[in-house]
Amino acid sequence: MSHNFDPTVLREYDIRGIIGQTLGADDARAIGRGFGTLLRREVGLDQEAPCVAVGYDGRVSSPMLEHALVEGLTASGCNVLRIGLGATPMLYYAEASRDEVQGGIQITGSHNPSNYNGFKMVFQGRPFFGADIQRLGRMGAEGDWCDGAGSTASLDILGEYVERMLEGLDGIDEAALSGLKVGWDAGNGAAGPALEALTARLPGEHHLLFTEVDGHFPNHHPDPTVEANLADLRALVAAKNLDFGVAFDGDGDRIGAIDGTGRVIWGDQLLMIYAEDALRTRPGATVIADVKASRALFDRVADLGGTPLMWKTGHSLIKSKMKETGAPLAGEMSGHVFFADSYYGFDDALYAGVRLLAASARLGKSVTELRGAIPPMLNTPEMRFQVDEARKFPAIAEVTERLTTDPGEHVESVNATDGVRVNTKDGWWLLRASNTQDVLVARAESDSEEGLERLIAQIDEQLELSGLERGESVGH
Repeated sequence: MSHNFDPTVLREYDIRGIIGQTLGADDARAIGRGFGTLLRREVGLDQEAPCVAVGYDGRVSSPMLEHALVEGLTASGCNVLRIGLGATPMLYYAEASRDEVQGGIQITGSHNPSNYNGFKMVFQGRPFFGADIQRLGRMGAEGDWCDGAGSTASLDILGEYVERMLEGLDGIDEAALSGLKVGWDAGNGAAGPALEALTARLPGEHHLLFTEVDGHFPNHHPDPTVEANLADLRALVAAKNLDFGVAFDGDGDRIGAIDGTGRVIWGDQLLMIYAEDALRTRPGATVIADVKASRALFDRVADLGGTPLMWKTGHSLIKSKMKETGAPLAGEMSGHVFFADSYYGFDDALYAGVRLLAASARLGKSVTELRGAIPPMLNTPEMRFQVDEARKFPAIAEVTERLTTDPGEHVESVNATDGVRVNTKDGWWLLRASNTQDVLVARAESDSEEGLERLIAQIDEQLELSGLERGESVGH
């Protein structure tokens, strides 16, 4: 018996596809067979059956995929701990906090449209991505699976998870938080139930939007990095005169935020606030951000006495780099924030919300003041444009080669960590290939409109030299 996956679903950071077209129950069952087989072989086929935690988000298709995934895992001889409906970080918590659990799989379509779904995986405490996912594909095609008869058990872990998040406020006088007024938008995503339980325990006044889990997302799309999706939260903060607002994506691992005046606090700006808090007690610590982050962030971390490190975009890649460097804090422009100081190092937007309250209290400044202290920079949104799949990586290689061999007068330095990031006297620009779509991603930042125009012209010049052009922007 074997199984062939649609090649489009085996992505760099996770597995994701369209229900009924590229992804279904047979795929979920095969993922369970492959993942379970790898885990059994890792621990030793003659050893006690390893345990895998399984959770799922609020999409209509998620229970069906969960059922098939569990079938696949148990048929490979793994035991399964079913934690049910919840945010992705709740699954990560179940995996990280229990010695007997050696793997974790969350069924989630994240912020994709409602007809998508997918799988995010953890293997013995490390991210499972890239070559791991391709290996599942090969194992399926060959039917290279162990056989067995694992058991299943269910666990309601929500209360324990909420208790653990509340430890993010340890050492803070409750009086410093009691006057806070905060808005929260769950976007009808999987974070809703945990958010209700969490805010019921938090000091201060809390106003919640769209906590009912609904896989059709009837109010707005659950992607807090798109400013239009923050309109309801912005209206709530203004109407109730709140101190700030927090929003989540569909599976609760990415945070968005606005201050009391409605200004967006972008991912790199949030990281500046978290870094100011974390570096008070960890001088010299490494803080990691992806290549799309503002130069202001890297400068700020250095000014605070930290060690800034620019790394590749992708939550799995960032998590791996954190383990390698021992960094207590990392983040991405996309709103993934990772705390490994007094937490587990995974991306948890609910916990990041708690830590925003904590940072404000410990630093003795409102979130609006903290946002206002961040230097203004002019930058483009993330510009994403279609490029043939076979052309995207070679094109980036050509640009990198040109700029490193003959950079020209305006180029001060070139960073090829992930794509090509070019520093000039006007600021910087980035061009990289998406790992998950047939698109190139560009971004530029300057302290003047004229500088920004010159940077964008340099991007267009490099694209033209490779026979490409920056077409209409496409979505995630």
